[in-house]
Amino acid sequence: MKKQIVLKKNEEHRILAGHQWVFSNEIKTVHGSPESGDVIELLRHDEKFLGIGFYNPHSLIAFRLLSREQEEVSFEFFEKRISRALQLRKRMYSDSETFRVVHGEGDFLPGLVIDKYNEYISLQTLSVGMDRRLTLICDVLESIFHPKAIVERNESSLRSLEQLPIEKGVLRGTIGQTIITENAIKYKVDLLEGQKTGFFLDQRENRKSIRQYVKDATVLDCFCNEGGFSLNAALAHAKSVHAIDISQSAIANAKVNTTINDVTNARFETADVFERLKELETTGEKFDVVILDPPSFSRNKKTVATALKGYKEINTRALHLLHAGGILVSASCSHHITEESFIETIEAGARASHRSIQLLEFSGASPDHPSLPTMPETKYLKFTIFAVQ
Repeated sequence: MKKQIVLKKNEEHRILAGHQWVFSNEIKTVHGSPESGDVIELLRHDEKFLGIGFYNPHSLIAFRLLSREQEEVSFEFFEKRISRALQLRKRMYSDSETFRVVHGEGDFLPGLVIDKYNEYISLQTLSVGMDRRLTLICDVLESIFHPKAIVERNESSLRSLEQLPIEKGVLRGTIGQTIITENAIKYKVDLLEGQKTGFFLDQRENRKSIRQYVKDATVLDCFCNEGGFSLNAALAHAKSVHAIDISQSAIANAKVNTTINDVTNARFETADVFERLKELETTGEKFDVVILDPPSFSRNKKTVATALKGYKEINTRALHLLHAGGILVSASCSHHITEESFIETIEAGARASHRSIQLLEFSGASPDHPSLPTMPETKYLKFTIFAVQ
């Protein structure tokens, strides 16, 4: 008997519109006793074929669409999909050897993330279907890239929703030090200990975009991580850069990156940003540019209200620290925070601090992190630049 799931009546509309997920409460019946991670058929309520995908009876996302055609999910399948994604990246970044190769659902490979750092590949399998095919995916990556090493960074909390364990390590080859170049700035990447899969590639274009606002400016970079925004500001001739992060290891890496790039106009401090912003406000310190790029404040819908309070607090304090005519750079990587609510929160902070703001730029993740218009879950990063009066 074929392994299939049949949807309830009228539950196919989102899939037909381009979404890739079926939730467990949308399923009418299951045929063929499929196991977690199996490739199965998706049928409409009248059993008309809709596509094939991964099944997980233990997850709220019970089905992830792979194809609207009947095809085998084989070496050739992954080779075709990954090669297609790679060709798109080569058009975006023809002179770079570092970029996101596959961005999960955004590249029609749900639950799979692949990043390339020079001769190294770092990946995440965030669905049980992808995780079961990790060896096959590594075979494909070796065939396409011939990397020095492939590492897995399967530490995301999303894996727990699929009942998958946390994993990290070298899957193939031998790992070594690598220094990437992004917009003419060098960064040392720790493939096993660095953020996400090694580095925050999604802010690539946004880091570059601040350069035009920082010449001769005093800059405060909050949640600076390994110095991405700080180095862009410093090398764009900021007068000075004061960068803060609570992570000692991130600050240590930021100092290494400062040395690699011969930067002398930036200093890095290990501190709790929330507390440090209060102290700077109390002492009356002022800056020309304040950058806020915090980690996600909201991991689920239940924490949205708390997250918005956090965003309001840091943005209000940042606005207090700005000179008239200053620039506020503010970002959110929380998927559950909508664009509208994020902007409204910054506007509320402006009212609370008695400042007037003008939105100069609004963007999302770099183009190697594509989103699907029909799937809002693929769009998460919000990046803004405001002029402050």
